[in-house]
Amino acid sequence: MTTRAKEQRHHPGYHGQKDALIKRLHRIEGQVRGIERMVEDDRYCIDILTQVGAVSTALESLAFVILDEHVKHCVAGALASGDETEAQTKAAELLEAVHRFAKVR
Repeated sequence: MTTRAKEQRHHPGYHGQKDALIKRLHRIEGQVRGIERMVEDDRYCIDILTQVGAVSTALESLAFVILDEHVKHCVAGALASGDETEAQTKAAELLEAVHRFAKVR
């Protein structure tokens, strides 16, 4: 059975916070729509940039919650399972995610 198939049978680590994460995403979506309106209304550049920064920070915060839960749930579970291949796969995925995150900055 593939890793993805195993994960589909079990809830992801963030599952317990899913409702809160969805609420955060809705707030972020609202912020993005607000930025769109600001552009449509020819608002001052700095005001728009301030809002873009707020959205970026909100997305980054959400990503850290998901990353934290991935480490606590998926990576820790793979390590505890004793399955060397699974542990290496999860460690590699984690490092790839961290590298992608680091490139954004």
